[in-house]
Order: sequence, then C-alpha cells, then structure tokens
Amino acid sequence: CAVAGKIVLAEAETIVEAGELDPDEIHLSGVYVDHLIQAEDNEKRIERLRESTAGQVGDITGARGRIVKRAAKEFKDGMYVNLGIGIPTMASNYIPPGVHIELQAENGLMGLGPYPDPSKGQRGDADFINAGKETITPIEGASSFCSSESFSMIRGGHIDLTVLGGLECSASGDLASFFIPGKLLKGMGGAMDLVSSPSTVVVAMDHTAKDGSPKILDKCSLPLTGKAVVDRIITDMCVFDCDKNNLKGGGLTLIEIAPGVSVDDVREATACSFKIVDGEIPLMED
Repeated sequence: CAVAGKIVLAEAETIVEAGELDPDEIHLSGVYVDHLIQAEDNEKRIERLRESTAGQVGDITGARGRIVKRAAKEFKDGMYVNLGIGIPTMASNYIPPGVHIELQAENGLMGLGPYPDPSKGQRGDADFINAGKETITPIEGASSFCSSESFSMIRGGHIDLTVLGGLECSASGDLASFFIPGKLLKGMGGAMDLVSSPSTVVVAMDHTAKDGSPKILDKCSLPLTGKAVVDRIITDMCVFDCDKNNLKGGGLTLIEIAPGVSVDDVREATACSFKIVDGEIPLMED
C-alpha cells in the first residue's frame, strides 16, 4: 500500500492541475506519492472468462469431488469465508441447504456470487474476479473496497474460515502452498496473511502428489506459507484434525475416512504418524 511505501509511484489515467479535484474526491493524499506516471494502456483485460449456462454448474465427481464436497461441509451459517484457487473455490458450488455465507476476495470484494450467466444478460467484468482470476458476479448486498481494507479484515480476524490448497502439510500444522523450486513463482497472493490471521484454516488437497509421493509429512520440504497454522486437512483419502497449538499432545488425528480406504492405506500414503478418533471412523461422502 502507498501509505506504507518509502517511495511510491502512482500510475494515473488522467493527470490534472492541483485544485481541479474536489477535496472530497481525493482517495490518497499527495503526501504519500513521490512520482506520477501517465498511463498509456488503460484497458482492463479479463484474464479468465468463466460463464455459467442458466445457472447450471457441472457436478464434480471422483476423488476431487470428494474433497470439494467435504470442504463445503465446513461452511456454517453466517460465516465470512475466503476460498483459495482451485479445489477450495469449487466448494462454493456445494454450500449446504439453509446455510448462507459471505465469500471474500482479498483483491477487494465481499459477496462473491456465481459465474456470470449470459442468459440473464450478465457479462464478465474484469473488476469482479475470484482468487483464480475467474469472472464472477457480486451477490445482492455485496461491497467492494481497496485491497488494504481487505487485508485489514483478514488481519483483524473478521474472516471466520479460510479454505486453501496446499503442496505440503506437516504433522505440526505447517503449510507450504506457493512455491516449487525450479517452477515459475507467481506469488502467494493473500495466503500468508490468511493463514497467520485468527481465521480457522482448512487445507483441501490431494493426499499424494502426481508421482505418488506423500504431501503430508513430519516436516515440510518446501518454503513455508505459515508455521503451525493448519486446523484441518481434507484429502481424497481422509480428514485430519491438526493440533497446531499442541493442546492435546500435538500431531494429526484421523477423524474421517473415504469409502473403500483403510487405515493402512492412509498410513502408507502419509509420511508421518497420526492418531485415530475414538470409536468407529466416520465415512466421507463419496
């Protein structure tokens, strides 16, 4: 944000003389700005145009569908929720009946709705996007704001639930979600702030990598997004609760398991030890 920068460059579509703007129209005082740049290309481009057809979204099946549908069960009525790219975003298609949540995007929107539906006269708008830069529509009562206010909501503990993907999770609740050495680094977005906030953090991801190697480990090998931040891990094989605050001896506890998957299967695919919930292990929805 400009208010925290040592040197600030402001790019403006139009530059006018001092006094031409009404004081009440000023969003940022000149005290913060060191250099002005005249913008030459002012077209806002849609990076990922997504549209729905008559409000219909195809059902998500298989292992990924199991993760998505289970993640949606984390939504409770009245929650303010932030969803990450990919699997977490898909969970918004399966909000339980009778549950109303407000979806927040850290780029500055509270009240994310479905993809635009051309049959209703809706069109994609570059200003209304989700975490994956896909076009969405604002719901009734939505509000937009600057990214600094968005992160104030996050850091101030006003977001109840964060669901995001992961590359690796550790038994102590560490999360690596943004960087693979040798691959293009696009940045972590708002993930570091989200997982460090008072929000409940749920990681929704495949249990193993494409090569079959475990993604749930004693210790993460990739750069961390946050240390001791994960409350729950939802995968295609099971659901783990994480005792990140070491209130019950630390570590992971298996609380649900997928149909057709045994505890031994989970152990074989998990590179750390874990406890098991007392009694019969509940089944995830297939």
